[in-house]
Amino acid sequence: MAHDDGPGRRVLAGPGGAAADVLAALPGADLTTVQLEVARRRAARLAPADVLRRHRDDRFVAASPLPFASLRRVEDVLLTAAASFDLVALAPVVPLGTHSAVTGLAQHRVVPTGRGTEVAADPTTGLALEAAVRRSGSSSVRLATVQRVVRAQRVDRAGLFAHFSLFGAVTAGRDEGNLAFERAALAEHARLMAAGCRALGATAVSLGVTVLDPRFEGLLGAVDVPTHPFPEREGGRGGYYEGLCFKVYASFGGELADVGDGGFTPWTSRLLGNAKERLMTSGLGVDRLATLLPA
Repeated sequence: MAHDDGPGRRVLAGPGGAAADVLAALPGADLTTVQLEVARRRAARLAPADVLRRHRDDRFVAASPLPFASLRRVEDVLLTAAASFDLVALAPVVPLGTHSAVTGLAQHRVVPTGRGTEVAADPTTGLALEAAVRRSGSSSVRLATVQRVVRAQRVDRAGLFAHFSLFGAVTAGRDEGNLAFERAALAEHARLMAAGCRALGATAVSLGVTVLDPRFEGLLGAVDVPTHPFPEREGGRGGYYEGLCFKVYASFGGELADVGDGGFTPWTSRLLGNAKERLMTSGLGVDRLATLLPA
């Protein structure tokens, strides 16, 4: 649950007991059966007009107001820029708990399904899972994709939607000592972010860098993209990123705008149970870039 009060607490507490605890303790197959039966009964009460009304009013299912051609153009350019990465077509869902157990994000920020999965909220999490699978037979793994994702938290800022497309990339490998993996991966992803933005027509690209571990300060010397310190950053701290993270800024004739994000994460280390595993992630907002491009 997102909160400990309100109608959710009243409903799940039930008469004399904690219904949520009972449901959560069910074996996976039994819980799926219950959820599917509830969905079947609710759907049986709906008429086509109810479905259309929901399509009009629900921010999770309404079509994007952005032109399809603009989004596709951005996707194609970014994927072309990722020529050195293996492109992956991810599923639209990931295993239940991916975002909370692996990345540390609050569970209420993602959309669960009735079959032990949750809707993808960031392509880099799906890429991290795939990289962990492939790491068993490879010295290093470089993956990239574009994925339409859904996030449950409501955002009041204009121009932001419940679903949107993200370009994501990861480089997974093993600790090589002296931060050698980290130095090479940071330079690689910085070049990728800059190349993608410049291929779309950006006149300037820079990284706002937040150093979370003083040892990572020296990695910036290998980055051939303009950087500036961003010590006041709040998002991504507390376990999501480790060592170093950055924001991507690009200008398409106006002021620099926030268009992406990246940093080192402990996700493959957690997935594989190996403290020597390393993962660099980065991403760009496809919808965000589409809104910034000249008409």
